[in-house]
Amino acid sequence: MGGVQAVSAVEPPGIRISEIFGPTIQGEGVLIGQPTVFVRTGGCDYRCAWCDSLHAVDSRFRDDWRPMSIEQIWAQVRVLSGGEPLMVSLSGGNPAIQPLGDLIARGHQDGYRFALETQGSMARDWFSMLDVLVLSPKPPSSRMSVDRAQFEACLDAAQGKPLTVLKLVVFGDADYDFARDVAARYPHLPTYLQPGNHTPPSADAVDGPVDIDGVMQRMEWLVDKVTQDRWFQARVLPQLHVLLWGNKRGV
Repeated sequence: MGGVQAVSAVEPPGIRISEIFGPTIQGEGVLIGQPTVFVRTGGCDYRCAWCDSLHAVDSRFRDDWRPMSIEQIWAQVRVLSGGEPLMVSLSGGNPAIQPLGDLIARGHQDGYRFALETQGSMARDWFSMLDVLVLSPKPPSSRMSVDRAQFEACLDAAQGKPLTVLKLVVFGDADYDFARDVAARYPHLPTYLQPGNHTPPSADAVDGPVDIDGVMQRMEWLVDKVTQDRWFQARVLPQLHVLLWGNKRGV
């Protein structure tokens, strides 16, 4: 698969963490607007052309990814949340790379809930422990390819236990057609569409500016597409955090 970043077979002990922050709101998809603490892991098996979280993907930031134990991670989550249970979003990179099952079990003991977003390239048995699983297969504009067998394996691993949804980024017609095809294959999964971030940060400027006008034009175009096509099952939402804070990290 062209452009895929190799993941080393030899990793330091613990879970590689890029950043832990919050509470803030979830900015996109099925949980948009919900108060959340984010646990962002480091490392990804993809390298999307428009990646908006390169600090958790690009190997140049590897030295910033801190290996943390479950108890270290959980202590920080509890401090941020004031010990009050809320949603914990496991993100990346691709958080499926990391061994997160014991962390989820630990948080459930304290009444917290867990959501995870992944492109569906790596199935993990602990997916069934999640409260929300967001599968976000990458469209043609990402310059990545979807492994349908692995994607199906992710659904199998979830065992129908978490709320499972599709979230698809759309930059243009090819992405839109891709999204319709994926949604048609999995009609039982709620589908969320979001317009692509036109100016994602580069590796040299992680907190780069956003072309808000461009994003909103894409949003209007996307709304028009789904209504004209009578695709009434799709839900079109913006990235709320981008509209509020741009590409600023830690929000």
